[in-house]
Amino acid sequence: MPNRVYLDWNATTPLRPEARAAMAAAWDISGNPSSVHAEGRRARRLVEEARAAVAASVAARPEGVVFSSGGTEANALALTPGLRRGAGLPVQRLLVSAIEHASVLAGGRFAADAIGTIAVTRSGLLDLDDLRTKLDGGPAALVSVMLANNETGAVQPVAEAAEIVHAAGGLLHVDAIQALGKIPFDIDSMKADLVTLSAHKIGGPKGVGAVVLADGVQGLEPLLRGGGQELGRRAGTENVAGISAFGAAARAAMAALEEDAVRLRGLRERLENGLVQTPEMIVFSGHVRRLPNTTLFTVPGLKAETAVIGFDLDGIAVSSGSACSSGKVQPSHVLAAMGLSHELAQGAVRLSLGWSTSETDIDLTLKTWRKLANTLLRERRRNTA
Repeated sequence: MPNRVYLDWNATTPLRPEARAAMAAAWDISGNPSSVHAEGRRARRLVEEARAAVAASVAARPEGVVFSSGGTEANALALTPGLRRGAGLPVQRLLVSAIEHASVLAGGRFAADAIGTIAVTRSGLLDLDDLRTKLDGGPAALVSVMLANNETGAVQPVAEAAEIVHAAGGLLHVDAIQALGKIPFDIDSMKADLVTLSAHKIGGPKGVGAVVLADGVQGLEPLLRGGGQELGRRAGTENVAGISAFGAAARAAMAALEEDAVRLRGLRERLENGLVQTPEMIVFSGHVRRLPNTTLFTVPGLKAETAVIGFDLDGIAVSSGSACSSGKVQPSHVLAAMGLSHELAQGAVRLSLGWSTSETDIDLTLKTWRKLANTLLRERRRNTA
């Protein structure tokens, strides 16, 4: 839509030109990637080139990449009872942080009575002491911790968590969907056993994701059974065009990562320097390491729905948090887990930036915010008079 400012990049991103071109090229290939003839081999080559690009984005081996229909399926596939590494014991229970995405909180294929929750601090970081307590004395556990929170942007201490988990004989799943292309990381430095990714967060198409397995991880049982695709780990004819575009987006995102991070951090500072001019402004997780593009904020008395509509009417797309409750503005479970009041949680507004965000976009957003804030402050003065 022309003349609008898009600041909801954590929900989804525009399609990168490289991904669009890859999809268009793949649509001209008629073969099934499981066929042995020339047409099938051409399709297979596109899938494997993309597999190598996605693997490279997290410094993993291509054989460890399992393509899926998106991040939600990838998380559901990763959360599998019986996973083990080498000669280790298979996991029998699941521990998830309280701020995980809904697809992780759902627990995958673990029974409800085998799922536990790990607390977070008021800053929105995983409580490592609570993790130790929850692991103590129980059977081997799969622990799921996102690398960066999709609402606050807070980067989690996953490497420290991995050491605790492995010392207790467990495995670590890292949902890196929101972090890919925004901060540098790799599967080994995180000490992760499984990592999940999604194409549409980095300029790829919607409906394509991946689970990445570290070397030695075994016991991944397919959600979908049938033709034996993806080395028997996910049945169904591969989405060649979507997968090819995922690979192209991964290559482009990784090539631009360092430059984009510096630029976006500067724009976020410009944004937050303007926001904090409003009395009582709160920037959530503002004093811990965050994604360079993410600001979650509120002021007491603000209603997120009112703010989102006000921004939208001025041509600015923002969010009240996660986009996965489509059309619903609800208090954030992330902020509730951080111990914040219902009043503050229901007023949280998320601004997330991307590669086309400009200083002009930030200045227009601040202009609209000042108008909304002045209206809010007038109403508060009138109500307390």
